Amino acid sequence: MSTNHPANSEANGDSPPAPSSSSPASPSPSSSSPSSSTWYRRLARGAFADLSPLRDHADYRRVWFGQSVSSIGQQMTAVAVSVQVYDLTGSTFATGLVGLFSLVPLVAFGLYGGAIADTADRRRLGLIGAAGLAVVSTVLAAQALAGLGLVAILYAAVALQAAFFALASPARSAMIPRLVPAHQLPAANALNTVSMNLGLTVGPMLGGVLIGAYGVQAAYLVDTVAFGATLYAMWRLPAMRPLGDRKGRASVLDGLRFLREQPNLRTSFLADLAAMIFGMPRALFPALAVTFYGGDARTVGLLAAAPAVGALTGALFSGWVGRIHRQGAAVLAAVIAWGLAIAAFGLVRNLWLGLLLLAAAGCADTISMIFRNTMMQVAAPDEMRGRLQGVFIVIVAGGPRLGDFESGAVASLTSPTVSVVTGGLACVAATLLLAARRPAFLRYDARHPTP
Repeated sequence: MSTNHPANSEANGDSPPAPSSSSPASPSPSSSSPSSSTWYRRLARGAFADLSPLRDHADYRRVWFGQSVSSIGQQMTAVAVSVQVYDLTGSTFATGLVGLFSLVPLVAFGLYGGAIADTADRRRLGLIGAAGLAVVSTVLAAQALAGLGLVAILYAAVALQAAFFALASPARSAMIPRLVPAHQLPAANALNTVSMNLGLTVGPMLGGVLIGAYGVQAAYLVDTVAFGATLYAMWRLPAMRPLGDRKGRASVLDGLRFLREQPNLRTSFLADLAAMIFGMPRALFPALAVTFYGGDARTVGLLAAAPAVGALTGALFSGWVGRIHRQGAAVLAAVIAWGLAIAAFGLVRNLWLGLLLLAAAGCADTISMIFRNTMMQVAAPDEMRGRLQGVFIVIVAGGPRLGDFESGAVASLTSPTVSVVTGGLACVAATLLLAARRPAFLRYDARHPTP
């Protein structure tokens, strides 16, 4: 039970030998070293991401590694598709349509995939999704190598990618509470955020290097091979049918009704929507790069990358999240921090300060996501987790696009500065309103989770 000698328990579990009766009572240098290093170990555990889910659970470790590798490959493919569409058409509008072709199946199959995940074997859904994505990447590589030059094939491939991803993603997320114990879920969700943001930061950079050196087909081929890691991870898992009563077909509407009747989970979703709709100025980055900083396309790239860098940093230094029990209050505090950072970003004209504020916003978003995912996985019953993850995908996919419309519309009526600043402040106001209307959410305690 003692916490004064962590090194002894970590080594082999044996008790330290009793001092000899013929020996002096003063401690030797070797016996004092564990206690002298305790502060450092505690600091490291509190600062850096908790790796215990990776260390303790082989199934989770394989799934995490496969997801990380596949995420990098998918982001490489996303860059390659955009480059290829623009090379074939020379049109920014045609390139922008790539997002539209992915959004519709992402929303539709996200909800549908969540419902399937609550009745079917989630392992099998993960296998189907990874295999389907690998096949689509193979098709993309083949059309690039053959030089077909048909934009329609690229649009169709993007839509299929979104459908397979949305079909399997709720199942993969709903697996996590079965792979790690409840007390490690905050750490596991932080590690999942690391995985996601590794893809968002490393993937485009590697993709750009490969495409510049060997063409878009190289990125597609690497993405195809990368899915082998996810396929292997899913193959090694045991069957993962949902727990509880599974009579009849799982309905998307049942999931929405459940969410409507669970105030804490509903409030966590609304807080995320407030951040995405009011505090997401990414559609203004091209205009801000010119009007704020006198920059060019490279400046736009820096602005777009800054939140992902901040999110990755927040996840890497997330060792403390497992000790936070008031997770509802933590979610609202993180969303308020996001809104304030965005509002401040709208007021500065120094590029590096602006990038720092965007990174701070991304860090706050990561903290919010960790706690929101943990609340959803712990407070919701297993037979509802797939559908809630489907709704989560819709929010993640649709919220930023609504935010693009909101920020663009306000900027056209006023100015980019007004749009960014008022958007950040509106996010803060909406969050404070949620806190006032749902004081029970502020008292949500992870030790006694209630949906």
